[in-house]
Amino acid sequence: MGLSLEESLRLSVAALMQATGDSQRVIAGVLGLTQTQVSRRQSGATSWTLRDVDVLAGHYGIAALDLLAGPTRACEMLPAARRRTANAAGKGVAR
Repeated sequence: MGLSLEESLRLSVAALMQATGDSQRVIAGVLGLTQTQVSRRQSGATSWTLRDVDVLAGHYGIAALDLLAGPTRACEMLPAARRRTANAAGKGVAR
C-alpha cells in the first residue's frame, strides 16, 4: 500500500519548502500559525486542515489537488519563478 494522504501532504510541503527555500517560519506566516504549529503538522503530531491546503496551494501557485498528489507532482507544477534558483538571492527572501 502507498502513502496515506496525510503523509503525502507532509512530503509535498517539505519538498516545496526545499525547492523554494521557504522555512517553517515563512509557512507559519502564510498560514497565520506559529512555527511550532507548522512543525507539529510536518511531524504528524497535528493534521493539516483543508484550509491549510488551500492557502499553501495558493502560496506556491499550484492547484490544491497537485499539492495533495504528492511531492513529485507538487514540485513539477511549481512555477519556475517560485523556485529557489529563480529567486533573487535565494535564501532569506521574504514571501
